Amino acid sequence: MAEFLTTIDKRKILHVDLDAFYAQIEMRDQPELRSKPLIIARDPTQNNGHGVVATANYVARQLGIHSAMSAFEAKRLAPNGIFLSPSFPKYKVVSAQIHDIFRRFTTKVEPVAFDEAYLDVTENILSGATLAAEIRHQILKETQLTSSIGVSHNKLLAKLGSEYNKPNGVTVIDHENQLQFLDYLPISAFRGVGKKTKEKFDELGIENGLDLRQMSQETLKTEFGKMGEHLYWQARGVHFGAVEWQRQRQSIGKEETFDHALHDNNAVQIEFKKLVSSLIMSLKRQKLIGRTLNIKIRDDQFNTITRAITQDAPWQLNEATLVMASQATFEDNIGTEFSVRLLGVSMSNLQSATFEEMSLF
Repeated sequence: MAEFLTTIDKRKILHVDLDAFYAQIEMRDQPELRSKPLIIARDPTQNNGHGVVATANYVARQLGIHSAMSAFEAKRLAPNGIFLSPSFPKYKVVSAQIHDIFRRFTTKVEPVAFDEAYLDVTENILSGATLAAEIRHQILKETQLTSSIGVSHNKLLAKLGSEYNKPNGVTVIDHENQLQFLDYLPISAFRGVGKKTKEKFDELGIENGLDLRQMSQETLKTEFGKMGEHLYWQARGVHFGAVEWQRQRQSIGKEETFDHALHDNNAVQIEFKKLVSSLIMSLKRQKLIGRTLNIKIRDDQFNTITRAITQDAPWQLNEATLVMASQATFEDNIGTEFSVRLLGVSMSNLQSATFEEMSLF
């Protein structure tokens, strides 16, 4: 392993992240909002206190407001803040513009969200810094929006770089300066360090990347399990993951084999409800949605039928809807008399859920 790590990673990876994307679009379209705390969320005074913050402009962030905070808490921190409900159709149009710009520079683009992507520009003869400047210029010219870009030789460092110099900045992390950059990074900036992990690091007296790098791999694994090993390599700037520009996600599914065959529709519907409920939990946990619902049926003679229902838009993760579709498919393909030994439900054509879809979970 030590010998492998001496190999110089010669890739050029960019991580591009638009600055407070939804809020920035609203400020572009309504310039009078620029100087005010702007929170993209339903106003809690008109929504029974429910809802979460999708994003906030930097005026609001200075008051402590951040993404995923409850709208009620945001209202407490900024009683005079401007609350705007998200306008996702508009954001999708701008997102398409931005991703089109990315693909002018490389075909190797891994979208992460509406406003975020990794780009592998290794084959481009220009430097990563030059490409970052040109991409930011084109985004600003065509959408009037600012972006931040991290430039490095792997995805980990590129992501940390884009976060480091926000808003409207570029950070280049190369082999010569990567340890210096990581050593001064606060421990909370490392991937996977949440509130509880940060509290544990506080107890251990670990404040930054330099402190983290002094911890042995064994100690980190003892204290944090598998995450400890990830943190060990993060502190050294090591990450081999490729920009997954041709990624094809596999399906996520649940199936059940029955000791006693099912012979009536009510029993089938009960099993579909169990399977769909479990499927929805898995998709939510992984923050995924999909366009294709797959139903699998096997009888007691081991004859198997599979059917797929594909929509233009992703399926909503609604139990009643998915059970109804599964049951209807079953009844369309199985006669009135049957002996079913296995049922399965899965989702494919998967994609990451945006804030819009996650807010419906």
